[in-house]
Amino acid sequence: MPKSLPIVDVSAPICCAPVSAAPMSDDAALQVALRLKALADPVRIKLVSILLTTDAGEVCTCDLATGVGLAESTVSHHLGQLRKAGMVESERRGMNVYYRARGESLDALRLVLDPNCCGGSR
Repeated sequence: MPKSLPIVDVSAPICCAPVSAAPMSDDAALQVALRLKALADPVRIKLVSILLTTDAGEVCTCDLATGVGLAESTVSHHLGQLRKAGMVESERRGMNVYYRARGESLDALRLVLDPNCCGGSR
């Protein structure tokens, strides 16, 4: 059985020096690893992609489920993992939950991995 990573609050955007700046501390490496672990699933990557490219800025779980071809309950599980990692945020409206990407968290992670990527901004 694989060793699970410790529980750490990763809801705030990551704030450490780029991995190329100097060897990372154990804490900084853990912070990056937990966020990458949350993204390390093809469905989650696709969900983030849908959220980042929607004109509406937010998408209902029911529409996300259709977009990835999975049951709403499965999509809700994946979105919950992304929410715990601070990558998305949600808002309940009646029976529906709407999600939006937290661009600042994704930008911060991108800058930690490669500060020269994409001209330094999204």
